Amino acid sequence: MITTVLMIEKPMVPTDVQLVTTLHGEEPQSFVVLMQPRGDQDRLLRALDDVALGELRDAVQEADVPEGEEATGPAEAALARSLDALRATGAEAVGRLVEDHPLDLLTAVVEETGADEVIVLTAPHYVEELFHRDWASRARHKVGVPVLKLFAHAE
Repeated sequence: MITTVLMIEKPMVPTDVQLVTTLHGEEPQSFVVLMQPRGDQDRLLRALDDVALGELRDAVQEADVPEGEEATGPAEAALARSLDALRATGAEAVGRLVEDHPLDLLTAVVEETGADEVIVLTAPHYVEELFHRDWASRARHKVGVPVLKLFAHAE
């Protein structure tokens, strides 16, 4: 069985589920999904990413999206939907919300589970990627297993 730690920041859509569950062919899979609730500390970076992508309307509407403690409920719902979708494919899946430092939790979960790999499923974050401050770049130096970065699909 392949054990994958999967970091997400929004609910997985069917295309995402198909992508991560077919990477290893017919090999049975087990997922530990870590969901990062939206934090207010990333507001400027998200706005810059929106501008870089030409999505000016999204940059202006950043304040309308729940952040911090207000984001916990939506994050729990997104995690539950993602776990249900993974389980529907026959994969084992458990998950938890990231409460503090995502990379510290990721490292601990990799060690606890003996994970074979990490997949970071995220929207493009051009500013962070440019300076190698995105989750995947930083995780490659911490976790001791292969880290694959995939771009999440839109609903």
